[in-house]
Amino acid sequence: MSSLNLNGQSYRKDSLQIKSYTQIEYVNNEVKTIKLLKVLCDYCTDYQKQVIGEEAKRRAFLERLDPKNRIENGKKRLAIYIRIAKTDFAAIKPN
Repeated sequence: MSSLNLNGQSYRKDSLQIKSYTQIEYVNNEVKTIKLLKVLCDYCTDYQKQVIGEEAKRRAFLERLDPKNRIENGKKRLAIYIRIAKTDFAAIKPN
């Protein structure tokens, strides 16, 4: 048993997980707006936060019709977790 390799997934050492909050506003069971509320990233530049925020809004758009996220009238907040490789994250720079 001691020869078993139980390292699990190695994504922790070569990627970052960034949390963002979005809000979907529903009126008559239909989406009115999708807003980015916040990107939680201490080491991101403003440009990186902007790019990650756009991805979070895109993912919220894909989640908008999920029955657990839908409400008839009101606002639904979603926490979106984005996992990105450190090399890809470092490549996010303005042209």
